[in-house]
Amino acid sequence: MIFIAYSLVCLIFATTFLAIKIGVDAGLPPFFSAGIRFFLAGFILFLWMVWKGKASFSLLLRKEMLITGAALTFGTFSTLYWAEQYVSSGLAAVLSATGPIMILVLQTAFLRQKAPALSLYGCLIGFVGVLLLVLPSLSLDVSSLWLIGCAVILIGECGYASGTLYSKKVIAAFPDVSPIALNAAQMMYGGTLMLILSFFTENVQPEFLFSFKAAGSLLYLIVMGSMVGHSLYYWLVAKTNPVFPATWLYVSPPIAVGVGVLFYNEAVSWITLLGVATIIVGTVLVNGNALKHLILKPRLRADLSKKI
Repeated sequence: MIFIAYSLVCLIFATTFLAIKIGVDAGLPPFFSAGIRFFLAGFILFLWMVWKGKASFSLLLRKEMLITGAALTFGTFSTLYWAEQYVSSGLAAVLSATGPIMILVLQTAFLRQKAPALSLYGCLIGFVGVLLLVLPSLSLDVSSLWLIGCAVILIGECGYASGTLYSKKVIAAFPDVSPIALNAAQMMYGGTLMLILSFFTENVQPEFLFSFKAAGSLLYLIVMGSMVGHSLYYWLVAKTNPVFPATWLYVSPPIAVGVGVLFYNEAVSWITLLGVATIIVGTVLVNGNALKHLILKPRLRADLSKKI
């Protein structure tokens, strides 16, 4: 089940960068579209969990939900949506691939957790693979807004890394609450913060929503990107560790290339293939210990059952 969920996360998240770009290019204000996406997705999921008896409205009064939403949703996606006005979706994916590296850095620098050398090498190799995969196809028009956009995405990844690590503590502090309910609550807070930011900084016109591209982008991101993708991601954090789910950022570029080849007749060079192979190697190295644990655990149980 863990590998199925991880594959779905990689597939869904691989397409969200382009979906965001399509919506922003169609005229959707970035903070508004991000805010409405996460608030509606969180609201619908949370009502569903309350109806199923797996969450209560008192959860929304906990400060942990606000902190997680501010870091994991607001910090990551307000910056990403804004930056995609000025950088391509491919470059946004490359810069977002720094997430697992920042998680390991935060674990080492602030949590005093010693990172395995293999994981550090895997992060570096994986990031090199992303660069090999995407950069040859990028047409960079270096301007001040382009540079600011790149920097803003990297700042957002700091929020992503801290939010991912903090969410692990939140899950441990609420063992009787479904990870999906926790994710829904933090999405509501993150979405609310972005809507507040939009109110003060953007001029939102209703006619934006009558555009097929804008409405389609928003609907896809709400249902698949947030309700399905982020719930699976939060569940993976609860079942494994903060680094393992975050490595979707390395796997998503090869999927995006495949979609481009199938639907847009994009060319694939030997550098692209090298990038795909490098990303796979890096992902395996980053998660070497976690994968070993997940693979060996069922075998140990099987051996014990045989002995019994």
